[in-house]
Amino acid sequence: MKSAWKMCAVMFLATSLVAQTNTEPRPRKSKPAPITAADVQALKDAIASQQAALAQQQQQIQELRDSLRSKDQAVQQAQTVATDAAGKADAAQVQASQQQQTVGELKTDVSDLKTNLLNTTMTIQEAQKSMSDAPTALHYKGITITPGGFLAAETVWRSRALAGEATPFNSLTMPGASQSNTSEFFGSGRQSRLSMLAQGQLKSTKLAGYYETDFLAAGITSNNNQTNSYVLRQRQAFVQAAFASGWSVTGGQMWTLLAETRHGLDNRTEAVPMTIDPNYNVGFSFARQYGLRLTKSFNNKVWAGVSMENAQATVSSHSNASNFLLGSAGAGGGLYNNGITACATTAVSTTTTTTTTTTTTTASTTCTPASSYSFNPSPDIVAKLAFEPGFGHYEVFGIYSRFRDRIFPCEENFASAGCGSLTAASAAGAFNNSKNGGGFGANARWSFYNKHIDFGLHALGGNGIGRYSASGLPDAAVHADGSLNLIRTYQGLATLEWHSPKLDVYFNAGADYAGRAVSFDSISAKQVGYGAPTFKNSGCYSEVAPTVATGFIPSGLGSCTADTRVLVEGTFGLWFKPYDGSKEKVNRGRIQWGPQFSYVDRETWSGAGSPNEPHGLDAMIFTSFRYYLP
Repeated sequence: MKSAWKMCAVMFLATSLVAQTNTEPRPRKSKPAPITAADVQALKDAIASQQAALAQQQQQIQELRDSLRSKDQAVQQAQTVATDAAGKADAAQVQASQQQQTVGELKTDVSDLKTNLLNTTMTIQEAQKSMSDAPTALHYKGITITPGGFLAAETVWRSRALAGEATPFNSLTMPGASQSNTSEFFGSGRQSRLSMLAQGQLKSTKLAGYYETDFLAAGITSNNNQTNSYVLRQRQAFVQAAFASGWSVTGGQMWTLLAETRHGLDNRTEAVPMTIDPNYNVGFSFARQYGLRLTKSFNNKVWAGVSMENAQATVSSHSNASNFLLGSAGAGGGLYNNGITACATTAVSTTTTTTTTTTTTTASTTCTPASSYSFNPSPDIVAKLAFEPGFGHYEVFGIYSRFRDRIFPCEENFASAGCGSLTAASAAGAFNNSKNGGGFGANARWSFYNKHIDFGLHALGGNGIGRYSASGLPDAAVHADGSLNLIRTYQGLATLEWHSPKLDVYFNAGADYAGRAVSFDSISAKQVGYGAPTFKNSGCYSEVAPTVATGFIPSGLGSCTADTRVLVEGTFGLWFKPYDGSKEKVNRGRIQWGPQFSYVDRETWSGAGSPNEPHGLDAMIFTSFRYYLP
């Protein structure tokens, strides 16, 4: 680089000298003039001028050299800096690559952390939701156990005594009964309820077992005297397999399929009236009994179900001969209730005529079993369809029941030709006779105002289905010939409920109706059965003094058949919830208190005598203070 600059300077100087030389005028080809001192001086001046110019040029060249040297140094410094920068850049690139790898690993760790955090959050949310929506669950091996129930402190006051915690609607006393002239008060914790739900999940099947119990049962030693020693009873106990295809199989003791459900045909969603009374409300159709149930869900909009349930015939008939048999008291060895509540002894006169007439008087003792068991020919069959089209819940259902009794035609009509003209009652010619019964019903329920208001309707009617009523109406009476005479019954209930976080209010209005079931006995020349217009009711208004000196056995009324025609009940109540843990992150249970007022009217079939249509009336006030398990 320096040599190039030097060469350029020399060439520039030579060019200048040549240029100056060329600019001098050439002498003519004449005789040269003589050189004078002036000429020499001029030449010296020119040479000096050239030397000065050359010195100036050399100075310029030196300056250029210095400038080039500075630039070279700057270039060298720049090269050094560039080299250092390149080294640093390479190092930075390596470091950046390492950092990028580290960042990638950090991103993976952060992503994993986010996933774990999301899963943890979802688990916490599910746990919080589970804690808020349902009782706290326990996990044992592969199953989840959910305890439930409530503890209760409850009272009942009635204007007319019934000697019962749950209201025996069909036993409301007539105006003349001693119980109708006195009120009663009872307090109890017997309705306290305990439950347990066990669930296990297979690949495509959900297994469940549910048990529910309370203390509304009485043993032989149970009393209110000192320890109120009442016993546990089985409310529900069933197993269930629910498949992903929508099929479900349930077996055990459960609410009958007749009972309304709030969603589909799902167990444990029964639309039970919100009453404190353990017998709920007149017009409500229910039973809790053995059942084997098969249901199918179609897109969670339509459900179909059929169940095979335990049958049990209940009979109420008057003035019949002893020519029929439906069952017996329970067998103690068979773990059924074989208790006897009362026995009555009457004198029976038998007259025989041979050569002389002889009258023999014997004692006949009749005992009433505490619980009777009918010999059922088959189970009850219930079929139901449920619909949830988007607004409301709707159900239509039917029930088939078969009844059977054993008839003894020669017990009363022993002198007939068909009995061989016997002289005394006999079991000769006894045979079994069956009869079909059943009915149809429908349920509907609607929610309004963001589910703050629920309105429900229920109706059921048919022959031989009285025991499914809350009133406990009979299924059948008995014809004069000993065959069963099924009673037509109708059951209906309307419910209106208002719900808020702190308060629930409910209104119920229901009715149960039982028709007349009467036939004429030509041998005794009187009507027999249920609700006959010839039955006497005139004694229903006359009080009778006790006949047993115990102070605890009121006498029955004479000439007072009083078969129920219709029972009507209106109920109003509310539940106040000062604390509800289901609305909090940690569910600590629920406290609620409520009063209930009910008024019941039991109207009877008219009979002979006057007055002949007595009513059994009762006004009742219930209270309940409960703690529900979380």
